Amino acid sequence: MTDRKLAQAAWESLFRAQHELFAEFHSDFDGADITQAEYDVLLTVTRSPDQTTRLRDITLNMLISQPSVSRLIDRMVARDFIIKRADPDDGRGALITATDAGVRAFRAVATVHGRSIAERMATLDDEELRELLALTEKLRRG
Repeated sequence: MTDRKLAQAAWESLFRAQHELFAEFHSDFDGADITQAEYDVLLTVTRSPDQTTRLRDITLNMLISQPSVSRLIDRMVARDFIIKRADPDDGRGALITATDAGVRAFRAVATVHGRSIAERMATLDDEELRELLALTEKLRRG
């Protein structure tokens, strides 16, 4: 059986590390054309085949509620970062495609953000990074 105090201490440390890193990386978006939330959407979309993905897949990857994702998507459509259209395979679903403007805005921040992440994570060696990845994936699987 898991030591309850140890589990709570590990959770608190993981939570605080994530929170502190997230706050630290926030400056990567200062003066950028996109917000962190828009970056997260475009990260999912640009990694998908033909830079198109289902809205439900974006919602699964986001750390905000479905209504908040819907409002964010609508704002991004208005800003010409993405195109939203009906999903022909799912009458209630939508397909989201990155526009050229969205891809440019994403790439401009991705370079800076990727560098910041690599520099900060360099505190860990490759073996520790692999272990961290394995542990966080295990936690996510339950």
